[in-house]
Amino acid sequence: MNQEYISMYTREQALEDGFLIDVSEVAKEAGIKFPVALTSAVYGDYVEVPEGVTGQDVQGRLWDILWMLRVAIKRGTEDSLIMYDLMVRNDNRQPKKVTLKAMCHPGDQSEPVITIMLPQED
Repeated sequence: MNQEYISMYTREQALEDGFLIDVSEVAKEAGIKFPVALTSAVYGDYVEVPEGVTGQDVQGRLWDILWMLRVAIKRGTEDSLIMYDLMVRNDNRQPKKVTLKAMCHPGDQSEPVITIMLPQED
């Protein structure tokens, strides 16, 4: 049975539109081989520093997300979907545990890519 596509939204288009944020260079530094992108929701909620929050910076928060993904990957799994936790401080109180979802899937050219998203995102 042949399938006909009415419309297709590529990863490249999502990156150009800002729905995905490419963090592949920092991911490489963290030891992740495949290209990595965050959804704009993850970037806004857990990478950008909320106004008034002290002792936090974008680079450190991004590193924490990617490093904890690397740790989760190193634990080993046969699944292309990994749920993992990290501690995030979005106020001047104690950090809170948040859960992120990372999916390894084919990119636009069928190459392996990773997308990090909120648990409810697809």
